[in-house]
Amino acid sequence: MDKGEIRDKVIAVLKTIYDPEIPVDIYELGLVYGVDIDDEGMVTITMTLTSPSCPVAETLPPEVEEKVKTVEGVTNCKVEITWEPPWDKSMMSEEAQLELGFM
Repeated sequence: MDKGEIRDKVIAVLKTIYDPEIPVDIYELGLVYGVDIDDEGMVTITMTLTSPSCPVAETLPPEVEEKVKTVEGVTNCKVEITWEPPWDKSMMSEEAQLELGFM
């Protein structure tokens, strides 16, 4: 399986993970800034949270890691949390903005 196929499957898994306070998945919310896959199948996900005081700051990154590790072709997963650039509503997909009534 090539990196593109693995990336597509990782993104599909990310779309099953929801911020508990917002009825939209973390990918469509724009919380995922990057999905990098090395030649050995190690996935590094760069993401943010809606705010530094987000109530799921302790539980969401491990949930992402565990679910991504189940993807065929993935050998391991590491989530790196970043606050740059800060998340805002403009990072959401059009679908997410419609879902939340921002459009």
